[in-house]
Amino acid sequence: MQGYSPLGAGLRILPWTLAPMFIAPIAGALSDKIPGKNLVGIGLSLQGASLAWMGLVSTPTVAYTQLIAPFVLAGIGMSLFFAPMANIVLSAVRPQEEGQASGANNAIRELGGVFGVAVLASVFASYGGYESGQTFSDGMNVALIIGGIVVGLGAVAAFLIPGRKRTEQSAGALAEAA
Repeated sequence: MQGYSPLGAGLRILPWTLAPMFIAPIAGALSDKIPGKNLVGIGLSLQGASLAWMGLVSTPTVAYTQLIAPFVLAGIGMSLFFAPMANIVLSAVRPQEEGQASGANNAIRELGGVFGVAVLASVFASYGGYESGQTFSDGMNVALIIGGIVVGLGAVAAFLIPGRKRTEQSAGALAEAA
């Protein structure tokens, strides 16, 4: 409601979407050296904190500069989640089950996104609307804070993922397949 064009608004969100382009490859490589659950937990913690941060500072007249840091943190958090999560899933199954595990991981991720959008849109509609900048912020802020809390709970769950190493035989079979 600050009068930006779609292009102007999209350009202002670039810090959120550019961060994964640079961080995700590094996170994927790190997930072979650092337990993936730690990277995922940190990523979800950053994502949850940034969503809550945006929910706490957003107003109809918020200065863009107040949103840059949470946008960057959210992007870094996403990066630390997606690549290591795939590594966690694939390392938990035998090589012959990797296709099924990858498909299930993708399907569950998409389903989570659909339910997240549906639930948070319902929260937005319950607390706000499109009548004015203030009603929009009212609904968006509650939805962002709830989203941040849910993602934060996901971070706690990620840190509790039990560690499991592939057996020597599984690692050897994987090397042969490559």
